[in-house]
Amino acid sequence: MLKRSLLAILCLISSLSYAQIELSYYLPEGYTYNSSIPTPKQVLGYEVGEWHASHDQVVMYMKALAEASDRVIFEEIGRTYEMRPQVTLSISSPSNLVRIDDIKAERKKLRQANASVDLEKMPIVVYAGYAVHGNEASAVNASLLAAYHFAAAEEIANDLENIVIVLDPALNPDGVNRFASWVNSHKSYQLNGDPESRELNEAWPRGRTNHYWFDLNRDWLPVQHPESRNRVAVIQEWLPNIQLDFHEMGTNSTYFFQPGVPARNHPLTPKRNFVLTEKIAQYHAKYLDKIGSLYYSQENFDDFYYGKGSTYPDVQGSIGILFEQASSRGHLQESIYGPVTFEFTIRNQFNTTLSSFEAAKDMRKELNTYLRDFYREAKNESDTDTNKAYIFGSKTDGGRTFHLADMIAQHDVEVFALMEDITVNGVEFKKGKAYIVPLTQPQYRLIKGIFEDRTNFQDSLFYDVSAWTMPMAFNLEYMALSSRILNLASVEKIDKNSALIPGTVHGEAGALAYAFEWGEYYAPKAAYALMQKGYLVRVSHAEWESQDGKKFNRGTILLSKGQKNVSDREMLADLEKLAENSGIEIHAIQTGYTKGINLGSPSIDVLKQPSIALLVEGGVSSSEAGEIWHLLDQRFEMPVTLLPVDRIGNADLSRYNTIIFPNGNYNSLGNSGADRIKAWTSAGGTLIARGNALTWLAAQEIGNFKFKEQETQPTFASNAYADYTNTMGARVTGGAIFNAKLDLTHPLAYGYEAEDIFTFRNSNQFMLPAENPFANPMLYKKESLASGYVHPSNLKEINGSAGIQVATVGRGRVIGFVDNPNFRAFWFGTNKLFMNAIFFGDTINPGTGR
Repeated sequence: MLKRSLLAILCLISSLSYAQIELSYYLPEGYTYNSSIPTPKQVLGYEVGEWHASHDQVVMYMKALAEASDRVIFEEIGRTYEMRPQVTLSISSPSNLVRIDDIKAERKKLRQANASVDLEKMPIVVYAGYAVHGNEASAVNASLLAAYHFAAAEEIANDLENIVIVLDPALNPDGVNRFASWVNSHKSYQLNGDPESRELNEAWPRGRTNHYWFDLNRDWLPVQHPESRNRVAVIQEWLPNIQLDFHEMGTNSTYFFQPGVPARNHPLTPKRNFVLTEKIAQYHAKYLDKIGSLYYSQENFDDFYYGKGSTYPDVQGSIGILFEQASSRGHLQESIYGPVTFEFTIRNQFNTTLSSFEAAKDMRKELNTYLRDFYREAKNESDTDTNKAYIFGSKTDGGRTFHLADMIAQHDVEVFALMEDITVNGVEFKKGKAYIVPLTQPQYRLIKGIFEDRTNFQDSLFYDVSAWTMPMAFNLEYMALSSRILNLASVEKIDKNSALIPGTVHGEAGALAYAFEWGEYYAPKAAYALMQKGYLVRVSHAEWESQDGKKFNRGTILLSKGQKNVSDREMLADLEKLAENSGIEIHAIQTGYTKGINLGSPSIDVLKQPSIALLVEGGVSSSEAGEIWHLLDQRFEMPVTLLPVDRIGNADLSRYNTIIFPNGNYNSLGNSGADRIKAWTSAGGTLIARGNALTWLAAQEIGNFKFKEQETQPTFASNAYADYTNTMGARVTGGAIFNAKLDLTHPLAYGYEAEDIFTFRNSNQFMLPAENPFANPMLYKKESLASGYVHPSNLKEINGSAGIQVATVGRGRVIGFVDNPNFRAFWFGTNKLFMNAIFFGDTINPGTGR
């Protein structure tokens, strides 16, 4: 009896702990559900919205649905950095699922302008992607309801004969799991919506991003991460008509669905896309009206940058739709509209999934026709375009060139490798280091979007970057060609699984030394690997020539055994493996009596193996720290210590020869932290800093960096109150590309073949050139804008300003970058500047610092 009473009391306490959520709260009226299909609660043990589903729980439920329903196919499409599975559900009628390959093949014909397709019978495809930002959890939890509804609702059986839903429940599995763990571990059973609650304020770096702290919703076009590559492959396989992109925004908001601001669409996107998006929007309005939710459209958000999930499809004949739900962030949060519950946010996202389904059902033929016509029109445009192809390359860097070709090939674009040396308009393009992309192919508009440079815009406000001209991002020679590809040169088609062209070792075992140029992208990877193995690695600060007539540039790496006890044959084997994996060409040097300088010259420095601390947490920009971490860890296979800012006071800094300050706020270091950093630098350390970190360092007298003061009373074209937001927004430099000039004799410029360089800027920090001219290895040109939007007043300040500066502090160096050389992992063109700071920073002549 006592046990029964105790059980009753526990049940009562449980029922009073928080309001119970019922599945009926979410599900639409008028539907019956197949009882053999498990509900989320039957699998997870709790109702949707009571807890934040972790990624493994989401996958578990999706597997259970696929096992129970003949409407569902479960597929693992890849793995994340943390080895979590990326999964999709293909949901349709059983008769469609057994002929799924035929449906995909028939849809591929929509990209062939003259192909015959039966639009009357062709199913429409809806791609529903949830939670590309891991801490926008209403999306991933709504995917549980969507999957259940489409798998179990009896009344939609006939509709599924004409519809295929490709459901991706978690676009960012690592971020989803990080966030769910945080929120669930801080949930009280007595819910508290206080915005100051720890539950609602997750720790740095937060769950928005992937393992390396990247915003995956900026990576649809660059595809630098496995999550992006895997899902883009699915998109290119299915060619969806509608692509749903579910997000969250600030708590004191309502609900947004596209279209966005009409003036902020990319010009390559057909106007018909906006019309169709607006037509679909009427369905969202109807469904949200039915449940009494507030919403808005055609404000705030845009469709310009093709690297976002709701814009990437627009340049390929699909209709991308962004949804933004006011976030509860945890399970409950106060807002100006009243308490925002987690289940309320989930219900809104689920309802716009349902509204999209109804729109697809009603507009099936119209949207398939639009997709077909999109490619027919693209074919007509390519036929009349005087340009027929783009060529790009680098005479010295096959790796950087390959990575652009590989990026483009991921998007179902034909790319051809150059198989012979050619010269076009006075520019040399080398075999194995150049590629050609024909414009006369279905993805004509996407190719134009990748290569175009644009400086004129209908609107001066951008939700994201205003330029991403990819050959500029990779700092490559490129041009449009009027000739057809097969008439130009010998070429060979590559595919999206192509690999980096391996390098070779020229010469036999037993050479006095070996040398390789620094121009190849993966030269730092090779140099570090050799240091790790114990070889003596040196850098030449002067040009020289071997006895066989091979000329070597500044920055050439010289290798010898040093103190390493290894045979000649073993050393050659190490070098051959390294050349194969990094694409570098290694040359045997038989004598030290070389021309220009000899191999024992004081103009050749012994390099120290980098020991790197990257500052994280506190006020550090997590995205920028993640970009650096990813660059070193993934690309160059170099270990790096992620050093929390609050550990500076106690850490043994002497174990590092390089400390990196990403953009951020470092005031928390205080005077004592600043003193430790200054002492470490003075003792010979290399400090690399970016953006606002430079401002802090200058204030602490750690490097005498000076900046231009911005106008305190700028002149505005309009002083009308209604124009305030647009007027001030136009002065934001959200992301544009600029022309700069390098001093090729400076160690920070080693490996570059030309002094002209493209750099990316997304700030209004303007650094004054140092009075010491040798301290300015990179300056903006007097007419610097290359592509994108910048306010004229900002452009005036940028022109002629310093992009990189070197300061001397005691025996150490401070290397300051105004702009981000590692932006979003696809700005390959300036990565080498950053790596040069790491490898060569302490070799810079102290008299050349500011």
